[in-house]
Amino acid sequence: MLRRLIASTEMYNAITDVAGIKVGHYTDRDAATGCTVILCESGAVGGVDVRGSAPGTRETDLLRPMNLVDRIHAILISGGSAFGLDAAGGVMKHLEEQGIGYETLVAKVPIVPAAIIFDLNIGKPNVRPGIEEGYKACLNVTDKEVAEGCVGAGTGATVGKALGIERATKSGLGTASYKIAGDIVVAALVVVNAVGDIVDRKTGRIIAGPRDEENGCFCNTAELLAKGTYNYRRGSLPSNTTVGVVATNANLNKEQVNKLAQMAQDGIARAINPSHTMHDGDTIFALSLGDRTSDVTILGSVAAEVMSSAIVRAVLQAESIAGIPAVKEIKWTQRAD
Repeated sequence: MLRRLIASTEMYNAITDVAGIKVGHYTDRDAATGCTVILCESGAVGGVDVRGSAPGTRETDLLRPMNLVDRIHAILISGGSAFGLDAAGGVMKHLEEQGIGYETLVAKVPIVPAAIIFDLNIGKPNVRPGIEEGYKACLNVTDKEVAEGCVGAGTGATVGKALGIERATKSGLGTASYKIAGDIVVAALVVVNAVGDIVDRKTGRIIAGPRDEENGCFCNTAELLAKGTYNYRRGSLPSNTTVGVVATNANLNKEQVNKLAQMAQDGIARAINPSHTMHDGDTIFALSLGDRTSDVTILGSVAAEVMSSAIVRAVLQAESIAGIPAVKEIKWTQRAD
């Protein structure tokens, strides 16, 4: 019913449909890693919600309502596990050169929250995004169509790893947007690197997960966990994370934008099963740019929908890398068109 009330934007179907946002990627396909920057150079009210129990983040505490800074200038999503947090330094360098940052008595300090995914299990684990790569991502920004799939922080993303990385399916980065009430936009960008399966929320069908080549289908991760047939390595499932950003041109304060991030997490739960596990670092950032007036409940409800749409796009737009096949190159009947 919600979809009948929401008209899909005729712009780019991307987070750049929110005026004031630019997106840039740094991609290293040879090493199967990269980083993605979401720039909001004029500043945005930011919030965050962390549900996974293995997060790798930077500058998230200052996004809480009780803390001082109320506007941020970029968000960085990076591969490279905790090493990749260094790439935020390159974003700060770029913004400082542009004279952008939080005004202090002696300097402007760019505020750049960040989160990482674990992609060291494919490609070259000793190659990770750093300051130079974060800077290069800023040089590649656009406020128009956003490249999706195996680009930027989505380059090394995979899903369905309960049977080991050798049975996983390639994932990547996806984005989507909706326009509601005439001129209010709610949009999302997400990097999908989940332990669990990607599910078509309309049918409940698994569209990406652990591959069962013998039977030509995807295994059900929740069933594998319940039966105890998953692949333990050193006593643990692989480390993973889904990191996303939701943005709107509605005018929200810090409390409201944190609620928006919280409600957007429902989109992860709808499209990824299981999600928010002990082995995931699932994190959603939220941004408010603009002066439109809207109800947070409506915005949050739409944000969950747009997040789940972006998650599905992340796997459907991905390509095979490092020997891990993508959905578009798997010809099983269970796959989504």
